[in-house]
Amino acid sequence: MNRLASESSLYLRQHAQNPVHWHPWGDEVWARALAEDKPVLISIGYSACHWCHVMAHESFEDDYIADLMNRHFVCVKVDREERPDVDQIYMEAVQMITQHGGWPLNVFCLPDGRPFFGGTYFPPGDNNRGIIPWPQLLMRVADYYAKNRQELVENADNIVKNLTQSNVPPGVNSQVKWDNRSLLAAVQAIIPLHDDTWGGFGGAPKFPPAMTLDFFLAVRATACAEVVQNFAPRIDEVVNITARAMAHGGLFDQFGGGFYRYSVDGQWLIPHFEKMLYDNALLLNFFAKAYRRYQNPLHAAICEETVGWLLREMQHPSGPFYAALDADSDGHEGATYVWTPAQVREVLGEEGAKAICAAYNITDTGNFEHRTSNPALVEPDFAVRAKLAPLREKLLAARQRRTQPGRDNKILLAWNALVIRGLAEASFALGKKEWFAVAQQCADWLWEKMSFTGEDGHRRLRSVYYEGRAGPSDPPRSALAFFDDYAFFAEALLGLAAYADWAEPGSSFLEQNVARARALVATLHAHFRDPRELGYFFTADDHEQLAVRKKEWWDNALPSGHAALAHVLAGLHALTGESAYASELADLKKCYTGLATRSPMGVPHALSAFTWDAVGIAVLKVKGPIDWTALRAMLATKPYRPLFIISATDPAQPDGLQLCVGTQCAAPTTNLDELAELL
Repeated sequence: MNRLASESSLYLRQHAQNPVHWHPWGDEVWARALAEDKPVLISIGYSACHWCHVMAHESFEDDYIADLMNRHFVCVKVDREERPDVDQIYMEAVQMITQHGGWPLNVFCLPDGRPFFGGTYFPPGDNNRGIIPWPQLLMRVADYYAKNRQELVENADNIVKNLTQSNVPPGVNSQVKWDNRSLLAAVQAIIPLHDDTWGGFGGAPKFPPAMTLDFFLAVRATACAEVVQNFAPRIDEVVNITARAMAHGGLFDQFGGGFYRYSVDGQWLIPHFEKMLYDNALLLNFFAKAYRRYQNPLHAAICEETVGWLLREMQHPSGPFYAALDADSDGHEGATYVWTPAQVREVLGEEGAKAICAAYNITDTGNFEHRTSNPALVEPDFAVRAKLAPLREKLLAARQRRTQPGRDNKILLAWNALVIRGLAEASFALGKKEWFAVAQQCADWLWEKMSFTGEDGHRRLRSVYYEGRAGPSDPPRSALAFFDDYAFFAEALLGLAAYADWAEPGSSFLEQNVARARALVATLHAHFRDPRELGYFFTADDHEQLAVRKKEWWDNALPSGHAALAHVLAGLHALTGESAYASELADLKKCYTGLATRSPMGVPHALSAFTWDAVGIAVLKVKGPIDWTALRAMLATKPYRPLFIISATDPAQPDGLQLCVGTQCAAPTTNLDELAELL
């Protein structure tokens, strides 16, 4: 019997009518597997995943294949967004086995959850691509389990041992001090991987490298970047080539705003059309910072149109943001978003259609399926793009009347935290106080609805919220939040604190956000920190027991929680001067000594934190009458650097604008030009 119909997860409910006897993750799975002596098949995906839909239609809806699965396995469906802890373990296991990963993720386990084999997409029959058909794989695994059990047990033991050993980052040495020269070397190691023709790093498929570009902007802001010959111009070239390529390409929804997940080609032309909240949050943050350095109106437009999409299509009425939009509509990928010239003419008439089709390369032959075109901007002149805005609005209005892709309405705390951070940066960069208000409202909602005080007095979080489900006061253990949730939320709260006194003068938002961030860091130390080794576990000490308790060092689609925590610790030390934050940050740097030199492309968010810590995070104390509009305009036209703007009330604080970095403070000034020179 299929047990998914009453689940909260949209992804699980998408499989509720499969003839497969799917279980949700839970104790019943392991009890049944042990009682029936069957291996467990764990199938992991997410609601917006195109290839998850393909495998479901091809295999999980097929009665013959479902019968094989039901007879030989206990079958489990997992929403990776709801259970990143489960996904993390089995994704790493499959990457060990096959050297690649992705979704759908299909893993075969012993009845105690230890993995022994797995892969990603499997076709229902021979597709001439060298992938074993799913029915054949099922029979082989079932036969091997019956006849060669001990070999599978040994294989599972080795996999679990390797998963445990990977908790220690490569090259870590607690006796070696961090060397800031690693930061310049990291950029120099990554730059040769850049595609100077099309932008991005490597070949197809191409994923938006928001965190890498953010790291480049951080190093670009250092004095060292100006000293090394041709270093600063090369960083500028790489950042701007890729930013323009993503903004002009089909990765960006040219008529509706927001970014798709990734490009299947090397030219950023054809994406998988799912829109994920986290991608847009990370890219909004990057484009806001890029605008501050380069003052390119294209960067500002991307921010405005991405925020427009977030507010129009992704925001819950009470303030937080939903998780994702599906890649498919009407059973076809991208059907909502692609156009033919005839469809454009129907909306705009002959003259308007001619302008749009020329600017966005919409042709009779098309660049996508069925002679349709995914719009990509080929017009180089930004002024022309700006003039076409009314026509784009008409096309968007017409597109909204088409069948829309499904939306996953779950609210994920970690992803919302990334949105808050992006909105805070964009609000200051573009002078949009209303965006700051949206971000603060979202943070307040998360704190109210998705946090609670634990029995030990620490502030605890929930990772996922479903409308109409039980409140946060007594969540199931599986709903307790993960390391990422705490670290991302604390980083977002400090992002709000940085600009709160500009956006809401006289409010208590700065103090409130800092206090909340400190409380979350205290919870991390109490429930996630490894008491014996460096680093933090992904799950809390009172989380349900899984096959392995993992640590995550790498940035993947999301930043590493350790990297986000590094940003938080640097910020809190700058604000409070408390040595405990600096000591904890120093320990994190030890964890990244090997990664920074061996695999810098995999850890850019941590490297940007260490860059800003090396530069020094600034605190600007403001006292007395101030023209906030003029101050923001001056600061926002300077290259981004972490800066907390504080309205000082201490009687001992002199009037004027006083810039402090660490324990060093410049003399107060009332002259914005003098402050600009200090920065």
